[in-house]
Amino acid sequence: MNEIRKDSALAPEVITAKDVNKAWTRFYFANEIPHSFDRYMSGALMWGLMPILKKLYKDKDELSAAYQRHLLFFNTQLSWGGGTITGIMASMEQVRAQEVHNGEEITVSDDLLYNTKAGLMGALAGIGDSIDSGTIQYIFIAIGLPWAQQGSGLGALIPFICFATYQYLIGAYFAQMGFKLGRSAASEVMGSSMQKIINGLSILGLFMMGILAGNYVKVSSSLQFTLSGKEFVIQDILDGILPGLLPLLTVAGVYFYFLKKEFNVTKALIGLTVILGVLAAVGIL
Repeated sequence: MNEIRKDSALAPEVITAKDVNKAWTRFYFANEIPHSFDRYMSGALMWGLMPILKKLYKDKDELSAAYQRHLLFFNTQLSWGGGTITGIMASMEQVRAQEVHNGEEITVSDDLLYNTKAGLMGALAGIGDSIDSGTIQYIFIAIGLPWAQQGSGLGALIPFICFATYQYLIGAYFAQMGFKLGRSAASEVMGSSMQKIINGLSILGLFMMGILAGNYVKVSSSLQFTLSGKEFVIQDILDGILPGLLPLLTVAGVYFYFLKKEFNVTKALIGLTVILGVLAAVGIL
């Protein structure tokens, strides 16, 4: 009778959508706090999963082992990678805990858990970085720029608040999907339907970058001269050929520098400042 009571006390509890959302929320707020060179974001993932692991493993040794499993090297993008993997790990740990409790063969091994994370964290990070940091972020910046130019603090706050809220909500969605679908959730995130959405957002991002460059990159020529009694204003001539030609050339120059040389923003800014400063000093700009 005591053994039955003991087994019942050690039985894993049911993991709910609320538990998964709590795990994601903890990971979202802690993702960069316990950052270290050898483990990167694993401390945040383990802390996020702690409430779930405590519900699954009542035995102290099993719980300790679960903590150790999720303290191995882990690094991915916050929402697309972190949200999806948080949900998948919760799903896989639930299966493992049930196998341990029932004395069954452990199919969800330590290696399987880590290899699943290792296989997904890079691929999902690539998608998340290109969409969130490369597209969505600039859409919110474009929304806030007019306020910033007018001197309103909303210009700085709106992009930050909107982007943070977006990342939390999209990560929560992926965490729930990861928990419901398990390892197959990755195929949903990287599937053909999602690729179409990603391509569409990438095109939208290009439009937004063009709008930002056209409206907020200000480069004009002050050069003018008189020839045979007729005054020539270079900027008016350029505007007659293509309005915004100089901003376009400036943005294109920076782009080709990144493409051909290296993606070093500091060097690009210094180089651009020197070049534009020299052109302004000699009266061309």
